[in-house]
Amino acid sequence: VCSSDLPGVRAGRLRADLPNERQIDLMNADIAGRHHRFVRLCSCDILKLFQKVTKRTKSEQPLSSPRPTLCNPHKERSTMTVLVTGGCGYIGAHVVHALHQAGEKVVVVDDLSYGKPTRIEGSRLYGMDIAAPGAGERLAEILDAEGVDSVIHFAARKQVGESVEKPLWYYQQNINGMLNVLTGMTQSKNAKKLVFSSSAATYGVPPVDVVPEDVVPMLPINPYGQTKLFGEWMARACEQPFGIRFCALRYFNVAGCGPVELEDPAILNLIPMLFNRLKQGKAPAIFGDDYPTPDGTCVRDYIHVSDLADAHIAAFKYLDRDERKYDAFNVGTGEGTSVRQIVDEVKKVTGLPFAEAVMARRAGDPPHLIGSPKRINEEMGWHAKYDVEDIVKSAWDAWQANPEHHIDVDTWKQAD
Repeated sequence: VCSSDLPGVRAGRLRADLPNERQIDLMNADIAGRHHRFVRLCSCDILKLFQKVTKRTKSEQPLSSPRPTLCNPHKERSTMTVLVTGGCGYIGAHVVHALHQAGEKVVVVDDLSYGKPTRIEGSRLYGMDIAAPGAGERLAEILDAEGVDSVIHFAARKQVGESVEKPLWYYQQNINGMLNVLTGMTQSKNAKKLVFSSSAATYGVPPVDVVPEDVVPMLPINPYGQTKLFGEWMARACEQPFGIRFCALRYFNVAGCGPVELEDPAILNLIPMLFNRLKQGKAPAIFGDDYPTPDGTCVRDYIHVSDLADAHIAAFKYLDRDERKYDAFNVGTGEGTSVRQIVDEVKKVTGLPFAEAVMARRAGDPPHLIGSPKRINEEMGWHAKYDVEDIVKSAWDAWQANPEHHIDVDTWKQAD
């Protein structure tokens, strides 16, 4: 897979003889060399630059070249051209698949840190770290060269525990990434619709059992959640001065699999982590069993990744409306499932007679987080179709279809 050389864009070609990490290093070095202005990667300078950008009025031009006048950039059309950042990853690839199923043209930007280029069904791929200096200007070039009118922004760091250990890196990566996406959109001609991959981590430890979008206060308890909430603020601030139509989808715990080839490629989420421990013959881990919940383990709202992909299609239809009451939506089922209940479901689906191990709590994990889907149900007509059994079974089918992951159930034994 490679990206074509387009007018005004030096697109990085992906070489089969180099590992993904080396390819991206080379392309990022090229980006940095072609841009003379270096954006310091610290929160103070990010805020200063963001304040400077958002002070522009509609009449001011962010680039020296004139911006063409559009009759109606939000007119509903039969097809869109959508740029998906992080489109090679787990959720991103499912959304790319859903967009193709809906007949849309898709362009992907990804640094391949977790994803694979084979997962995007022939979409054009640009290898790039969107948090790198100069990425905003290059994104603007790509958006115009590809005729993009809509953007879905997934690319971000997403591990809660890691964000507690590396807070400054998370601020640099996630806030700078959103800043560059918005910079690219405000400098492009037609990219005016943005669906942002936000998170239930923005709620912190909410004062209610089932969380509505307007709960007060919203106090994220880890840097990951903080960066997602600040990303929402940044996008919202760009709506009025730049005419960007924005909505944030606050995901709860995404799991399961659609087509088996779109299996979660990273062992970072609960169900793949359980399967990975089983593959090694080890006891699956439960992080903490002393939370103030019915069985002592964390309770979450698990949403099937295919349901989530459908929510993105619904979000674009929502953004086509001239009258929109809200710009933030929970994507969940409204039902809570504990970690121990997930473990029990894994036992049932896999048929493996394993014993789980209880380990210490992970930093930054709230005990209870369930989202009310009422707003997205009513405003977009979206409803979750799959339950926890569907989630675990689809994830297991995808795991078993991968020769590198497959577990021989008949001969499996637990080593510890």
